[in-house]
Amino acid sequence: MSQAYRRALAAAAALAASVPAPAVAQTPIFGETVEVRVVNLEVEVTDRDGFPVTGLAPGDFELTVDGERVPIRYFTEIRSGIAVAAPEATGTPVAEVPELVPGEPVGTSYLVFVDDFFPLSRDRNRVLEALRGDVGRLAPEDRMAIVAFDGEQLAMLTSWTNSSRELERALRQAIGRPAHGLRRLAERRSLRNDRTAARAFPGASRLSRLDTRLGVSERFYAEMVEQQLDNVVSAVTAALRGFANPPGRKVLLMLSGGWPYDVGEFVANAFGRVVNEPGIKRGEALYGPIADTANQVGYTVFAVDVPGMGGESLADADLDTISPQSERFTAFLRENNEQYTLQRIAAETGGAALLDSRRLQALAAAEAATRTYYWIGFIPSWLGDDGRHAVAVRVLRDGVRSRTRTGYADFSRSREVTAAVESVLLFGSGPGVLPLALEVGRPTFPSSRLMRVPIAIELPTAELTLLTGAEGAVAELELRVAAVDDRGGRSEIPVVPMHVVVGDDRPLAAGTRYMTQLELRRARNRIVVAVYDPVTGNLWSATAEVTP
Repeated sequence: MSQAYRRALAAAAALAASVPAPAVAQTPIFGETVEVRVVNLEVEVTDRDGFPVTGLAPGDFELTVDGERVPIRYFTEIRSGIAVAAPEATGTPVAEVPELVPGEPVGTSYLVFVDDFFPLSRDRNRVLEALRGDVGRLAPEDRMAIVAFDGEQLAMLTSWTNSSRELERALRQAIGRPAHGLRRLAERRSLRNDRTAARAFPGASRLSRLDTRLGVSERFYAEMVEQQLDNVVSAVTAALRGFANPPGRKVLLMLSGGWPYDVGEFVANAFGRVVNEPGIKRGEALYGPIADTANQVGYTVFAVDVPGMGGESLADADLDTISPQSERFTAFLRENNEQYTLQRIAAETGGAALLDSRRLQALAAAEAATRTYYWIGFIPSWLGDDGRHAVAVRVLRDGVRSRTRTGYADFSRSREVTAAVESVLLFGSGPGVLPLALEVGRPTFPSSRLMRVPIAIELPTAELTLLTGAEGAVAELELRVAAVDDRGGRSEIPVVPMHVVVGDDRPLAAGTRYMTQLELRRARNRIVVAVYDPVTGNLWSATAEVTP
């Protein structure tokens, strides 16, 4: 989606006025803000040979946040899936942490995210078949939920269950879903054809390893890949938020179909060519939300490498010099570019990247790594400033190694609400947020590419926080609008202040009308309209489909 389209939606949402409009039926939605007070760390401690180290006490650990030592408020050892009594007290019990009884089993909740957008069905299904064969490894206290993303919609194939029959059904359904990897390969071949055609013109210059900027067709392709990756990252974070509160240890098995860490390098696809393309996101800017959200809700990510876009080589015929050696090394760099994404996300959440042949032992590897660990909790000084904080755990014993998440994000309330709205856009309707009455009017068409769509919102006056002003009773609210079109292009979610005048003579039960106009791409769009009251924290939302 172009920057112009994103700006257009933000600007259109700001052109709002409070005028009468007819009412429509209310629509429930999926999506909740996530409240976190305690940060829980799952710390795996091993010796030099990789065997778990057991029997440690809270005094054997040093916990620091941004380099400053902080007290451990909660401590439990989990040994082979069984809670062990702490050898020394850690103070008064802390709310919002798992209540574990010594001697009782502690289950693991496995959330499986299936990427249908980037991989080939053959490669994805091999991993799913292997996972299906390992479902019997689940202990009686374990559970699994499975979601799949096709580039536009996030589908829940099964909620939390321990039923082998239900999981078999869901995995068969996942195997039968279309995979769109062939389309991604076709997009890459189109780029190759554009490069070849451009060189056919008389006087056309050839790309060289000295070109640090992308060509026109390369830039177009890079923007498309960036949007596609934004979509899949949003889907992962929505899945994490939607399944934020299961009992026990939380593990995300993230089946990824080849997500490049550096989009510019992926598009250039050439050994020795360094690309510096402004405006194209890479690395942490792209994938940071996955680790931030996983750390916020307490998930350990095991990133499963499913071959995707990098599975087929784009020949380096654009470059001035080619050799079999450089082509092989280019393929190596391309694979490393995609695998590094998984390694970074996994490392930041205390998990592991399951690459190459290990992808076929995903559940077994995750299960083996998460049965014996120490559960440590602490209470940060929450500021709600969207800041990131580094966390480090040092074991005060010689000859041991530890692994845990490397930080946490201090999400603001505004970011929480925006994330909840985005999860509604991807998940569709469901419980979680207060319903909002919404009417979508007939679109008009200012150009061949855009349409303007009037919407009317009925605000529940009796539930708003009303202040007294010169105009009488007023409410200071926030409006958020999210949209995704039929190509998977998503708008940014603007936060628009709403100054709503209720007046002194309007009955509270009557409601207040609010109208605005959206500017969307001239195509089928699914929209989410949300109203947030910062004083009470209430969020009202509705979804609708808009067609030309």
